[in-house]
Order: sequence, then structure tokens, then C-alpha cells
Amino acid sequence: MFTSLFPHPCVVVPHMTGHSRGRRIAMLGTRGVPAAYGGFETAVEEIGQRLAAQGDRVTVYCRAKSATSTHLGMELVWRPALAFKSLETLSHTIACLPHLLRRRTRPEVLFFFNSGNAVVLPLVKLCRMRVVAHPDGLEWRRNKWPHLIKRLFKLSERLMLRYADAIVADAEALQDFYAARYEKDSVYIPYGAATPTYDAELLDGQDLPARHGYHLIVSRLEPENHVLELVQGYRRSGERKPLVIVGGAAYNTGYEQLLLQTAQGDPRIRFLGAVYDQNVLNYLYANAYTYWHGHSVGGTNPSLLRALAGGAPVLAHDNPFNREVAGDAAVYFSTPEQVTAALDTGVLRQHADTSSREATAERTRLRYDWDQVARAYSLVADGLDPSAVPS
Repeated sequence: MFTSLFPHPCVVVPHMTGHSRGRRIAMLGTRGVPAAYGGFETAVEEIGQRLAAQGDRVTVYCRAKSATSTHLGMELVWRPALAFKSLETLSHTIACLPHLLRRRTRPEVLFFFNSGNAVVLPLVKLCRMRVVAHPDGLEWRRNKWPHLIKRLFKLSERLMLRYADAIVADAEALQDFYAARYEKDSVYIPYGAATPTYDAELLDGQDLPARHGYHLIVSRLEPENHVLELVQGYRRSGERKPLVIVGGAAYNTGYEQLLLQTAQGDPRIRFLGAVYDQNVLNYLYANAYTYWHGHSVGGTNPSLLRALAGGAPVLAHDNPFNREVAGDAAVYFSTPEQVTAALDTGVLRQHADTSSREATAERTRLRYDWDQVARAYSLVADGLDPSAVPS
């Protein structure tokens, strides 16, 4: 089993090389495409379209019914899901099984995203398809889950690592975790990053903050993303630039209400809610004075990559995942007091004013390249070690 990919510095592969033989490939475990929700959906869209372009027949299982049966060369199959946060992914996966395992539509390779639905893998393996699994970080560490659900996620994680033919870790820190906890090798394939570009004409008349005139958070409003600590620290500071928060909770939670109550009465804090217009999102990423990133239990986070690809200096939660990605392009915090100090002592302002946005963006684009990511997935699908195959 191979353990390493994308050495630092990374060698960029400008275009995918042809390893396709017209394979039947399925992608399961996300909300599907067109991508309008999170990192997994973006990965499916970026990887899937590249595999389809090189001749593979790519099927993506989707939860939200699309107006079309195809997208960027991928075939879309819609199946329902239960609207309960602890059962949504698993119920959707189960609903997909009849189509997935049918002899006529059965894929040769299954890209299986998320570990919370891994209880189906023993059945899937009976059908002799190659399973390449991509866990969603350490799902059982997320504070939004009750104790019983966390235990089930731990069981699912073990099942995924046992039954998958290959495990994709999107951060080297996750590779280390799987090796230490399970003695399981994995292949490091991060997400890609693209420079956030926008059409200014399409934004005319919209109430958007001024260029480099705001701090930005883009996040699901969940405890492990530490938005509360960021808001608390900001409120106590004398910072003049406003804080713009983009995101919501997938389900009604007390955490979102707590955030709104904490920010109440502070006109500097602006909640935009969930924003799915990619042109608006790209504007916000590209023009932020700084980007604030509180994620703590995932691997390489696509929102962080998007901000870095736009050159934004970062205030990030201090953990191995964020340090691996942001490096010295970030100032780090663990508590609200450290957020306040970063603002009031001028550390964050000095970091933003002296950082090279162009250098940060270029470094990110070179290290996190979607062509290279898709090429690695293509090779892993064939059981090959991407680091051993010439570009």
C-alpha cells in the first residue's frame, strides 16, 4: 500500500495523463452535483468532470433532484434521503444501493465519500468492485453529535478502513492518525484550489462590503468550527473593520441562535446566511482583508484553500490540519482572548498589511492543483501508486 503523494514542494501536473480505459466509476456519499454545498461536492464535481473528459463513464449519486440528468459529462442519479442530520447520509446511501449494485449499472470502481455510511461496505464488497474511500475527517469528534452517534461513527470509521481497497487522506495529519490508531496506510490526496474570480457586472446593485474592507468567515455554524470563539473575541476588540459571516446550520440548532445572541447589538458583525451564488462567494473570498478559519476536526478544508488561493491572510484555529495548509500565511488562535489580542495588538493587521497576497495565492495554486488531484484519483482507481507513476 502506498503512503505518500504530493511531496513538498509539489510538482504540478498541468493536465491529466490518460490512464482511462473507459471505466465505469461511481461517486457516492455526498449531496451530489452541481456543487452548491461543501467541500466533498466540489471535489466530486472537479474530479468527476476530469475523469469523464478522459473517457470514463462517471455516475454521481445525488440527494437534490436536478433539472438535468447529466452535468459536465457526468451521469446524475437522484435518490431521496431522510431529513435527519444523523441519518441523512446513511439513508441516502442505502437508497442508492439497488441502482449501484444492479448488474447492468454496477461500476468497476466506487469512490466512497464519508465514513458515516460505511456500514454498507461489507455488502458492496461482495459485488467485487474496487472501493476507494475518502473519510470526512474525524467525524466522531464533531461536537454536534450525541454520544451514541459518535460511537456509531467510530464503528463506521473502522469498517471503512477495513473494507475499502484504498483510503484517501486529504491531509498528512490524517495519514498520521490512521497509521497510529489503526496501523492503516493511506494515500495523501488533498483538495484542489482555484483562484476565486467573479464578474463585477453581475454584482451591480448588490449590497456587498468594500474591497479589503472586512474580515470574512465562511463556515457551517457548528461548534467544532469555533465561530462562537471568533465572534466573542471580535466583540471584545476595538477592531473597526466589520466581520462578515457566511453560512448556516444544515438543521435548526441552538448553536446558531447562540451566535446570533452573542453578536446582537454589535453593528460591526454582519450575518449573510448561506450563500450559494458562486459569483458572490468568489467576490467575498477575493476581496477579504483577512479570512478567519475556525475548523478543527477535518483535513484539508476547501474554504481555507479558496481564501488562500485568493491571497487572503488568515486567522486560523491552532491545530495540525490548519497549520499544514496555511503555514506562515496565518496567525493562530485557540481562545476568544487570543482573537481579541490578535486584533487589538495589531498582530493580525500587521500580518495582513505585510503579507504578499500574490505569493500566497501562487503557493496555494501550485500545491493544490485540481488536475493533479484528479490524476491521483485516476491512478488510485487502478490500484497504482501515484507517486511512482511518471507525470
